[in-house]
Amino acid sequence: MTATETPPPGLDRWREAAKIAAGARELGIRLAVPGAKRREIAEAIEAFVRERGAEPAFPANLSRNREAAHYTPDDEDDAQLVAGDLLKVDVGAHLDGAVADTADTVEVGGGRRQAHLVAAVHDALAAGVRAVRAGGPVDEVSRAIAGAIHARGLKPVRDLTGHSIERYVLHAGKSIPNVPGLSDARFVEGEIIAIEPFATNGEGRIANGPFGHIVRFRRSPPADDAELGRLFARFRTLPFTLRWARSPEERSALERGRRLLQMYPVFVERGGGLVAQAEHTVLVGSGGAEVLTVAP
Repeated sequence: MTATETPPPGLDRWREAAKIAAGARELGIRLAVPGAKRREIAEAIEAFVRERGAEPAFPANLSRNREAAHYTPDDEDDAQLVAGDLLKVDVGAHLDGAVADTADTVEVGGGRRQAHLVAAVHDALAAGVRAVRAGGPVDEVSRAIAGAIHARGLKPVRDLTGHSIERYVLHAGKSIPNVPGLSDARFVEGEIIAIEPFATNGEGRIANGPFGHIVRFRRSPPADDAELGRLFARFRTLPFTLRWARSPEERSALERGRRLLQMYPVFVERGGGLVAQAEHTVLVGSGGAEVLTVAP
């Protein structure tokens, strides 16, 4: 390791969190069958993470069709998946703040109508991972991702990106665009990053949709609000959902503290196109990228 690298503390925790997140991702893909309720899939994914000693780094995102990201079901969501839905299963797990973030896309019911979209993000993810190297430009990864998606006759989603990850910080400041020409940053050996291509048959941009039932603390609560303080200690700056409020007191505290919370809208494809996503958490090493969220 060089003097300029910034290795994350407790790398073994990242590896274990990534193993758990990958297992949760695969569970979500298996559960995505016609008639399944998104709420029950999300709860099963989150229970899987907790049963293995980790915590969800964010609510299970189960965005479908033109929804690109940031939808998690609320307590009353009984909507069922139907054959042909294009479902993104985006999962996070953390151990003591060591965050792993991973995603995949499945066509519900096993059809092949959208196989080109799924193949495009798989190609793009593999190409992006291959292009990662310590000291190398982020733009090489962006160019590889965009090239793989264009090769399938589709568009990368321009305004969604991969990102660096730090302890308790899911999006740590370095963006990894899915199109070239938007970054002059370089990778640093020892960084944890998420490579996260999105492909669409639509316009290639997103718009804000309705509230996706995901929030996070923008700042710490006042010292005299004990209930909000306990919630902040539990979630820090990581996203969470009201489904996780365990008592009426917690729900009341969150309502009281609304001004402290960032609300996440669902990202929808601006042109009405379908969207596919794939994502791995990787470690930037001297010889390239080590994928941490490999399938079990």
